[in-house]
Amino acid sequence: MLRCLLLLCASLAAGFRAAGRVDLQKAGVGPCDARSRPLVASATSSRSKLRAKLVGIGSCAPDTKVTNGQLEEVVETSDEWISQRTGIRSRHLLAPGEFSSELASKSAERALEMAGVKAEDVELVIFATSSPDDMFGDAPHVARMIGAENAVAFDLTAACSGFLFGVTTASQFLDSGAYKTALVIGGDALSRWVDWSDRNTCVLFGDGAGAVVLQAAESDEESGVLGFEMHSNGAGRQELNLQYSGSPRELASITSVTNGKYSPIAMNGKEVYKFATTCVPRVLKEALDNAGVTADEVDWLVLHQANIRIMETVAKKLGVPMEKVVTNLDEYGNTSAGSIPLALDAAVRSGQVKKGDLLAVAGFGAGLSWGACVVRWG
Repeated sequence: MLRCLLLLCASLAAGFRAAGRVDLQKAGVGPCDARSRPLVASATSSRSKLRAKLVGIGSCAPDTKVTNGQLEEVVETSDEWISQRTGIRSRHLLAPGEFSSELASKSAERALEMAGVKAEDVELVIFATSSPDDMFGDAPHVARMIGAENAVAFDLTAACSGFLFGVTTASQFLDSGAYKTALVIGGDALSRWVDWSDRNTCVLFGDGAGAVVLQAAESDEESGVLGFEMHSNGAGRQELNLQYSGSPRELASITSVTNGKYSPIAMNGKEVYKFATTCVPRVLKEALDNAGVTADEVDWLVLHQANIRIMETVAKKLGVPMEKVVTNLDEYGNTSAGSIPLALDAAVRSGQVKKGDLLAVAGFGAGLSWGACVVRWG
């Protein structure tokens, strides 16, 4: 009798689990709908103000610049075809013997210089990257290179959302009082992982890095991070990925393992565009609500530099004119985790973004992952 009851319970449980599975595509559910949470109603909530302020920024890209015209010698394409569809006119690429950790360290040094902060005073280093020089992580190496001897350092992998996720992560440590000064770096070298015979993807990506210095705000200072929101949905993994594809290796007659190898970047451009133009406006509105501000109050919209059409659509849905959108996509292309700080650094140093300006920042990409934060610069 007991055996029968146990079998019945197991059967019911299996049935409930099967009934609970949802095929998102068949159900017509978008990537943003698969994981949602209530908006934060209170300005004192955990996803609202954080006692952290952004006080310095720096960036670095390789010297080697490849224009759309030059890519005509590599694949069947043209400057007109690329620029009209993406807004990209050139990209910077690492040459043999150059490393992404070098771009990261130079970015960090420039950010520290702007902030007037000594490297030995940095207590936390987060390096957001999906293409490290060392698969075990580059952050400790970068921290050593810049002289941040007193910092704990670790990598954060969230593809093109990485820098945004890194800023919100570091801000939590500052807000809690665990640390007073943090350095967040975003950088990637995706030229290593593209198929240079695929004109649909190889024209999009470049290499680069950027960094920001964050400090804990004093009790009588205004918070620099006013609100944020982050999401992910693994159901969209097949639309944008860089998959492991190791080859089998026999270990005598004992067993088989695989030798490490990754396939080039694979992307379903149509689906990624739909994801970005749907989810990014939504998460920006969530972050704005969490911050207690409206899109009309935003001075600058700083988006992951993926595609000019995506940025135009997101800005339109938010009611933000393109004159308020920070972009240098035409020069650098998509540098993944490096794109937001690369664009913001240029805007700050040119005087476009000024101390006290209100920024709405959003990252989005593989995972799928997406997030936004509202910050007061300086």
